[in-house]
This record gives sequence, structure tokens and C-alpha cells, in this order.
Amino acid sequence: MPIVTVQQGPRDAELKRDLVKRITDAFVDAYRVPAESVQVWIHEVPADSWGAAGRLTADK
Repeated sequence: MPIVTVQQGPRDAELKRDLVKRITDAFVDAYRVPAESVQVWIHEVPADSWGAAGRLTADK
């Protein structure tokens, strides 16, 4: 059972639905597994809890 974890900033539900579908389809195609066996976990991190290049994302 493939489990995919995506860490990202907040996105709307429609974008996440599309992402989950595309990731699932990629695993079905590449690994020849049933879609029901693919799990996608989305962890959303707020901009004030994520940093890059020495700065909080919220400060950009």
C-alpha cells in the first residue's frame, strides 16, 4: 500500500482533490496497484510556521 505525504502551505479543497487524483493515478500507472490501495496524506503548514532562506514564509 503506497502512502504519499505532501507537506505544503494551505491550498483550497479543489486543488487538493486534483492533486490527490493525480498522485493516485501516477501510482496506479507506475506500480500497477489498485487506486484503493494508494493513500495520500496532506499536511498543511501555516505560513508563520514555515521558513525558507532564513525568513518565515509569512514575512515574504
